[in-house]
Amino acid sequence: MASITAIAPPSRLNPGLPPAQAQSTVDEATTIRVYDQASPAVVAINTRTGGGSGSIVDASGLILTNAHVVGRDRVVTVRLSDGRTFEGDVVGYGQDRLDLAAVRLRGNPTGLPTVPIAPLNSVRVGQSAFAIGSPFGLQGTLTVGIVSRIDTERNVIQTDAAINPGNSGGPLLNSSGQLVGVNTSIFTTSDSGGSVGIGFAIPVDAVQTFLASVRAGTATASAPASRINREPAAIAAGATVQGQLDDSSNVLPDGSFYNPYRFEGQAGQTVTIDMSSQDVDSYLILLAPDRDDFSIQDDDSGGSLNARISTQLPYTGSYLILANTVSQGESGRYQLRLSQGGGGQVSNGQAPTRPSGVGLRQQGALGPGDRTLQDGSYYQEFTFQGRAGQNVLISLESPDFDTYLILVDDARNRVGENDDANPNTTNSQIAVQLPRDGTYSVLVNSYQRGGRGRYLLTVE
Repeated sequence: MASITAIAPPSRLNPGLPPAQAQSTVDEATTIRVYDQASPAVVAINTRTGGGSGSIVDASGLILTNAHVVGRDRVVTVRLSDGRTFEGDVVGYGQDRLDLAAVRLRGNPTGLPTVPIAPLNSVRVGQSAFAIGSPFGLQGTLTVGIVSRIDTERNVIQTDAAINPGNSGGPLLNSSGQLVGVNTSIFTTSDSGGSVGIGFAIPVDAVQTFLASVRAGTATASAPASRINREPAAIAAGATVQGQLDDSSNVLPDGSFYNPYRFEGQAGQTVTIDMSSQDVDSYLILLAPDRDDFSIQDDDSGGSLNARISTQLPYTGSYLILANTVSQGESGRYQLRLSQGGGGQVSNGQAPTRPSGVGLRQQGALGPGDRTLQDGSYYQEFTFQGRAGQNVLISLESPDFDTYLILVDDARNRVGENDDANPNTTNSQIAVQLPRDGTYSVLVNSYQRGGRGRYLLTVE
């Protein structure tokens, strides 16, 4: 039986290449430079009921933060990194419950330090991420991680840089010290709650649009309803619950309502989650606390406007289900069911076996931390059950790297491989008639050593 490192095509192998190393921690000099550059422009914001962080975005005292940080207060207290304190007027809120707000400092200060904003479309999965804020009231605290995922449908950045209470509203920065997002934590359900390893930030495109409206004087002037932090409700396998999404629900950074549920799962257990509604366009999100590498989302796999996720769980422990909607502010009743068994989406890189005849649609990110082939290129592996004579079409797309597909059987014999589906694309495709009954493995791979980023894999 050939080893996994021997299945790359000979033209791609280079015996002189050293084995790929695990992702190294961002170097100390970069961390110090980013902090020294950005921290003077990161402020602490205090309100009557709480507080958070913010970023000075122009030298005259305009501060960017979260709407849920300022709440319904129209005047807040702002403490600069040098110890000076100002009162600030809340001058605008994000539209459609977008969790952004702007504060203008009183007293006409000048020459303030500022946080530069990164160019549009410059953030990438796998790049270093730095969060600065005031968690638990400790101003000027730095946490470091990577950009774990870019969710284009929900327009949020996912990061494993710890975002605790008090970090909300502060900047998520790249290694150049530029703001790539505004931190907001959705799984902290009380003032004393800590990071669960899954942080989210509102990205630059939404930030730029909001700041333009503030500067033009057209930003929403009325405060949104207070954001709710509903604790996850327990749900057991086989249970069906009736729920309601409305102003009493939690709110995602994109302004959509969600209700959280928690269940305990076992590694290798297959579960199916169904969300159905006649009132809203259902959307499901499945996450594992403390596991930023696991995230599954679905819109319409349940048929019509209903959502369904079916997966083999990769870990033993707690899982979070978010019963959500496609659009901002959608409200109405729904039914949520958690059951064992079924087929559907697959968790990132865990290679669960799929029933024959069931299509696979998997979104993920390839990069540091994944296994490597002999040539040093990253790969993730997914499996399915196939039948002799069955026609299978496998497609791999990515906006970030030159894709490569490899299909092997259960004896690790290569059944098919492809670099480019046609000369005008870097996407890959394999169309093959399976030679025998058994388990087949699809390797999501990059053509080049070090290639990384988002991908979409489909098996039909």
